[in-house]
Amino acid sequence: MGPKKAAEIFLKKNPDANNFKVHIHGSLALTGKGHMTDVAILDTLGERGEIIWHPKERLPLHPNGMLFEAFDKNSKLVDSWEVYSIGGGELMDKDNEVIPKKVFPHTTMADILQHLKDEGGTFWEYVYRNDDDDLEAYLWEVWEAMKEAIERGLNTEGTLPGGLKLLRKAPSYFFKARMQNQFVQDDSYLFAFALAVSEENSAGNIVVTAPTCGSAGILPAVLYLFYKEKEVTEDFIIRALATAGLIGNIVKKNASISGAEVGCQGEVGVASAMAAAAATQIAGGTIHQIEYAASSAQEHHLGLTCDPVAGLVQIPCIERNAFGAQRAIDSALYAINSDGRHFLMFDQVVEAMKQTGKDMPSLYKETALGGLAKVYEDGKGSMSK
Repeated sequence: MGPKKAAEIFLKKNPDANNFKVHIHGSLALTGKGHMTDVAILDTLGERGEIIWHPKERLPLHPNGMLFEAFDKNSKLVDSWEVYSIGGGELMDKDNEVIPKKVFPHTTMADILQHLKDEGGTFWEYVYRNDDDDLEAYLWEVWEAMKEAIERGLNTEGTLPGGLKLLRKAPSYFFKARMQNQFVQDDSYLFAFALAVSEENSAGNIVVTAPTCGSAGILPAVLYLFYKEKEVTEDFIIRALATAGLIGNIVKKNASISGAEVGCQGEVGVASAMAAAAATQIAGGTIHQIEYAASSAQEHHLGLTCDPVAGLVQIPCIERNAFGAQRAIDSALYAINSDGRHFLMFDQVVEAMKQTGKDMPSLYKETALGGLAKVYEDGKGSMSK
């Protein structure tokens, strides 16, 4: 999404350019083909575009760097733009700081909790009071897109694009869930819903970044389980979306949601925290129980690496969405059974995630050079001998 948006901005600025060169650097180059980065850019720039990969060269501000260049008919450079894809479709350049823009008047969970203690209300009310007037309409649009992604995924069979030849699993998981008893049915439905969205993402279809494309199956799966299997009305779902978005914004403001920057703890981990908060709210949890659920889900993803096999958002990404959704529900249940008091607060867990991401070697941050990706490549080599 980020590269596509960047291409649209640069094309609008240089509509009469004879041709474009787009230099893709670092982590974005190492996994770009698997993420269909080149397809997204060239779909925008058309035949005038050329992609040049620089996997061993990182631009200074972020692992996911791009350099756009526009040329006239005499091959003279007329414009250039160094820009970065920082997660969830967001962009930055030298004129915009790495720290995301301030969305709400308070930037930490502690400050928000204190504000709610002083002024009253819950998280979704805080969001409604401080966001734009059209927020609720936008959340309904987001929810519709989430439902559509699940329903498409549940009704589509076949093989996902890419060299792994991975078969879609969501339809079979959904069918098996319908045949199971109540004891295991909820988890099985949850798996099916998460797989459905993740497989739609891997196929290049429309999903909602929540907070990223690679973790897009977790929050929809949890919400859809409440909606379809627990008959929760959609008004409650929309309010839960507002709370989930607040959780994601706190992490984005104080750490990162970019797998290239902090590993998968910033993608699947954050998505699980968002979904845990949403589930706890729907189930009637207090603001302190909601905070505990989010903290627990994030805490138990600390150190999770981003090591996509063959650079594709398939293995282990798709299954991680299923287990991230399950952990969100478990975190919500755990928090609701408590009184909401716990030792390490959400802000502290986010700080730990940020530091863990800094300490993590680049091999394990969306480069497809370490972890499962390396084991897979090594295994291919040994099998071919």
